[in-house]
Amino acid sequence: MRPSGRELNEMRPVSIETGFTKHAEGSALIRIGDTHVLCTATIEDRVPPFIKGSGLGWVTAEYGMLPRATNTRMRREAASGKQGGRTVEIQRLIGRSLRAGVDRVALGERQITVDCDVLQADGGTRCAAITGGWVALRLAVDKLMKAGDIISNPLLDPVAAISCGVYAGQPVLDLDYPEDSEAGVDGNFIMTGSKQLIEVQMSAEGATFSRSQMDALVDLAEKGVEELVAAQKAATA
Repeated sequence: MRPSGRELNEMRPVSIETGFTKHAEGSALIRIGDTHVLCTATIEDRVPPFIKGSGLGWVTAEYGMLPRATNTRMRREAASGKQGGRTVEIQRLIGRSLRAGVDRVALGERQITVDCDVLQADGGTRCAAITGGWVALRLAVDKLMKAGDIISNPLLDPVAAISCGVYAGQPVLDLDYPEDSEAGVDGNFIMTGSKQLIEVQMSAEGATFSRSQMDALVDLAEKGVEELVAAQKAATA
């Protein structure tokens, strides 16, 4: 039934390659099917002005897509002089999702910026960015701990994200672009490794959905996040 031939509860193949770039304190290339996102984490000994002097750390994110990440070329946002609304919304989502899994007191008064650059898009780029972003964040934190700059691990729990939706009347896990573009209901689920919800983004795309369908999507999301967290742990072991 699915264009890819996958089962309703089947993820696309997932791989996470760490140390993908030379200079960043943490880096990971995450591939979820044909969606590929490069995530890098940068440590800075400064924090935004609104928390300066508080002793709290900060995790933030930036997100972008390469011009040919999709089947037609997109104009670089830098060429237009400003970021689009979608970009701003996604990078804020990534930042607050990653912060949900961080003990900011243990991190200390420093900032880690996670840059997520979409090399190739086939649906679920924000979810891949969050999942790969956590790996890059974890590698950067590991460097801080190894150097003795922080005493205790500030990462409370892994953070991962997955898309689920109602396609052809059936709840399905991990939408690729052909499904996402035709789905009657589309949702993004961000969770911790212990399956605590951080954020849920759901909307009907031309069709309403029932409580039972929503429950089915949450169940699928839990399964997907469990698989993604396993991949994160394997990549950072």
